[in-house]
Amino acid sequence: MSLRSFLARLRSVALGAQNSDVLRLVLGHSMFLVGIGVAIGLAISAAAARLLGEFLYGLSAVDLVTFAGVATLFIAVSLAACYFPARRAMRVDPITALRYE
Repeated sequence: MSLRSFLARLRSVALGAQNSDVLRLVLGHSMFLVGIGVAIGLAISAAAARLLGEFLYGLSAVDLVTFAGVATLFIAVSLAACYFPARRAMRVDPITALRYE
């Protein structure tokens, strides 16, 4: 999805964007979507944990360390998954890409 978003903005990139601008564009958009997903996921999992907490005897349903660890792991994996397409997008010759558009 982030590469598709990048291809939609290819004309502005072809008109003189630096490699760091391309990286910032792709990673910024991707991490924005990841942040929204993490926030929604944490809210849903906290609500589900409260509902399922009735079935746990002697255990806490909401463990902040686990929630933070899973969110951090998800963000790290998402960053790695977005970095490699962003690096590939930096190497695209803008003129060649506009020809294929």
